[in-house]
Amino acid sequence: MSQPKSQMDLDLLSINTIRTLAIDAVQQANSGHPGAPMGLAPVVYELWQKFLRYDPADPTWPNRDRFVLSAGHASMLLYATLHLAGVRAVNAKGEVTKDAAVPMEEIKRFRQIDSSTPGHPESHLTTGVETTTGPLGQGAGNSVGMAIASKWLSENFNRPGFDILNFNVYAICGDGDLMEGVACEAASLAGHLKLSNLCWIYDNNRVTLDGPAEWSFSEDVMTRFVGYGWNVTRVHDANDLRMLGRAYEVFSKTIDRPTLIVVDSHIGYGSPHKQDSYEAHGEPLGEAEVKLVKQNYGWPEDAKFLVPEGVYDQFKNGVGKRGAEARAAWKAKFEEYKKEFPALADQLNRMWSGQLPDGWDKDLPSFPADLKGIATRESSGKTLNTLAKNIPWLIGGSADLAKSNKTNLTFDGAGDFYPNQYRGRNIHFGVREHAMGAIVNGMTLSKLRAFSATFFNFSDYMRPSMRLGALMEIPAIYIFTHDSIGVGEDGPTHQPIEQLASLRAMPNMLILRPGDANEVVEAYKVILQHTHGPSTLVLTRQAMPTFDRTKYAPASGVGKGAYVLADVAGGKPDVILMASGSEVSLCVDAYEKLKAEGIKARVVSMPSWELFERQDAAYKESVLPASVAARVAVEMASVFGWERYTGPKGKIIGMRSFGASAPLKDLLKKFGFSTDNVIAAAKEVLGK
Repeated sequence: MSQPKSQMDLDLLSINTIRTLAIDAVQQANSGHPGAPMGLAPVVYELWQKFLRYDPADPTWPNRDRFVLSAGHASMLLYATLHLAGVRAVNAKGEVTKDAAVPMEEIKRFRQIDSSTPGHPESHLTTGVETTTGPLGQGAGNSVGMAIASKWLSENFNRPGFDILNFNVYAICGDGDLMEGVACEAASLAGHLKLSNLCWIYDNNRVTLDGPAEWSFSEDVMTRFVGYGWNVTRVHDANDLRMLGRAYEVFSKTIDRPTLIVVDSHIGYGSPHKQDSYEAHGEPLGEAEVKLVKQNYGWPEDAKFLVPEGVYDQFKNGVGKRGAEARAAWKAKFEEYKKEFPALADQLNRMWSGQLPDGWDKDLPSFPADLKGIATRESSGKTLNTLAKNIPWLIGGSADLAKSNKTNLTFDGAGDFYPNQYRGRNIHFGVREHAMGAIVNGMTLSKLRAFSATFFNFSDYMRPSMRLGALMEIPAIYIFTHDSIGVGEDGPTHQPIEQLASLRAMPNMLILRPGDANEVVEAYKVILQHTHGPSTLVLTRQAMPTFDRTKYAPASGVGKGAYVLADVAGGKPDVILMASGSEVSLCVDAYEKLKAEGIKARVVSMPSWELFERQDAAYKESVLPASVAARVAVEMASVFGWERYTGPKGKIIGMRSFGASAPLKDLLKKFGFSTDNVIAAAKEVLGK
């Protein structure tokens, strides 16, 4: 190709390089979506080259702007941009290396096994990917969490003359994102909170995977977002860099609300044959069409994965130069800040590196033995407040149930996060469980230790976000109360049954269902030190006994997932009774009565199957010896999965139906959760 003459030629050449890299990668993989990258290449190019504060040489720079591709099917758009911008890779220790995050060979291995260019972007695999996207609307939700984090950090760490943290968040959304409920919930909250650092770029291409968007979607998106309290602006042609630049400037000058930029684009723009055809969206173009498109771009039609002369330099002199200067200025400023505010700087460095402050676990409550006891949601509230006092960046809230979930942070200075009042630690998510999950993930990706809370039954509304938290290996904290038929009169619509089993089936999700108040404290210790995946904490509404730890084993056994709570002298039981949560006390009561009858029982508290499975064979054998086949498991939830611990000869007392609406004592009787039933089951498995 001949050398381009002008800046405009270089812009177009660079944009067409993004497009053709996407086309070639999709064609070679024989899988993927070329349409969105073709249509959106100018939108992303203009943003990265002129507006995004981002240094490709340091993709972990804390004050970088965040770029989120919520339309994750357009992943090649992001990979091509990361490649051309020269973004560096970060290794497992968090160090920036000399290697490219997305080298050309990885673009050629798009959608192939063990590549760093999977079909939808994954943040734990590919440096420069800020969050894992693909399930539509999730990235939009994450972006709101990132914007909340930026506002909160600015308010708590910036000082006069030291604007250390004030990053903006940009998210690319398509029709699918804006149809999904999670994005609607997130947009509603973002508008309410007046998050002026948030910009969504809506790819208005009027096409979905099935066909024209008008088959299923005819709402006035702009009016809807005005109703949410957003600033809305429009660019009528995705190829018009000047108007795109003006729209980004409108965002940067808007200081009182989030901005939606509606960009009218054509799927597969530039193809003379498929300009308005949705077929280019969800499948490769085919060799013949690829040639026609390349001809239309003035591209050598047989060249594959071509980066023409001048394109790498164009990015180096654009985002590369701007980003390096911005980061250098920030670094110099941060050095001054460290001298002026050493304590704050230390907090930030610990937060960014995933460490906890010294004394993070000081003053944690210890609960005295008490037959009546307290609900684990109550002991959780006390523990959470102590931890949040000790860990300044532990922040979160509830889906309109803070008083029920006991997640209100009430210590001096905790405060609330309100529109234009961004200092507080209590976030009011409103009745928006799904967005709450996605937002907490976005806050966690921004290095806060963020928690969400709602009733356990409504984990179903959060599940897609929780699954992505597990996939991303991020330490988000999901707190759930009202964990069983113990909810009582609210009835089966609010009584979780299958949720425990289904979350236990999720890879990389740590679940803890503590058996008394002191187990709650130990559970929190595990959660705060668990950095490579999310934690789910499952708590009761009803009071349950606090065990006498001078008589029974210490609660520190929680750290191993399951432990022997009560045992026979000599440690050789005839029968093992095991349970999690509120049902542990039933096993302890049964154990005492069996002991009086001369039957040798052992009680195993099992707050976390996942932690127990990580222990070595010797420890597992010491808790559940293979020689003891007589076993009873008790849990007010689906029996599914317990057979792995009870074995073929054991019995499971659990739920095999939905619950019912009635006072707790009647429910326990109806569904068989009584000490007598546990004793009867123990005798049955012993053949007595």
